[in-house]
Amino acid sequence: MLQLRHYSFELPFELPFTISKGTKTHQPTLIVSLGLRNWCGYGEAPAINYYGVSVDAMIEELNAKCLPIERYALTDPQRFWHFLHHLFPGNNFLIAALDIAGWDLFAQMRNAPLRRILGITSDKTPASDYTLGIDTPEKMLEKMQAHPWNTYKIKMRSTADIEIIASLRAHTDKPFRVDANEAFTFEEAKLLLPELKKLGVHLMEQPLAKTEWDAMKELKAISDIPLFADESCVTEKDVVRCADSFDGINIKLTKCGGITPAMRMITEARQLGLKIMLGSMNESSIGTAAMVHLSPLVDELDADGPLLLSEDIADGLKYENGIVTTAHRPGMGVRFWGKQQVRSYF
Repeated sequence: MLQLRHYSFELPFELPFTISKGTKTHQPTLIVSLGLRNWCGYGEAPAINYYGVSVDAMIEELNAKCLPIERYALTDPQRFWHFLHHLFPGNNFLIAALDIAGWDLFAQMRNAPLRRILGITSDKTPASDYTLGIDTPEKMLEKMQAHPWNTYKIKMRSTADIEIIASLRAHTDKPFRVDANEAFTFEEAKLLLPELKKLGVHLMEQPLAKTEWDAMKELKAISDIPLFADESCVTEKDVVRCADSFDGINIKLTKCGGITPAMRMITEARQLGLKIMLGSMNESSIGTAAMVHLSPLVDELDADGPLLLSEDIADGLKYENGIVTTAHRPGMGVRFWGKQQVRSYF
């Protein structure tokens, strides 16, 4: 039988983290483990309030249905995902944590890195960005200078934030990408895009509300900056709809339900000619490691979750010149400490 355990944490951010949807000082997260004999796989689901997800609710549902999970014979992680999909209908966050743990355990049982089990032969991964949460211009400059990086992702919530981007540009020539999290109207985005292009912004995420499909299609037609779906692309069913309105999609393992559906989304996006990003939801090193193993398949990477936190709960990731690598161990390569410990990446 599988041994199922769960752990909950409130991981503090290094600095308050603000986007257009609000400010957080801590990231609540659920860690699950699946053990079998001497092996143990780990998965993670951070709780995001604007998706209506809490750690307590995930734990309650997990406890109610732990017995069928522990009795499951894990011989194929993809079949395991389908089992979870029916066991927890609509609860993609919890499914993602268990799916990741299942893949980690399965790869350890095969004594191979996860990416090899997934059929990924390349170790080449795109560089990750570092995210600058919304703040005063002075504070954002301090953040940028305190975290020298090869690409910065800058959060925006109003048209006035163009002045912040201009002030940051005066202090670095590194590429920028911006993430609006649905903050703008069509007319606002239309006026902003040429100015952002002048400031060296090479990618923009979700400028309009997720319901504005026709407006996004029109915006895409006039934009010189690639536009990526975030809130508009949650699960597999959203990929095809994004093809007409966006240049690319941001796949987040937690939102879509884990590694198994993410692999299918990557395949479909390629067939539709979409660019692909793997995105962070402020995961610790556990959830981030799963992204890193998939990252040779995508064009852009936003895997800075552990960098934004002042405490981590696992080791196994290394950041160097924007490139994220995993430890050379079977599975995802992470080791869970079982308690919060301070870890610095600088």
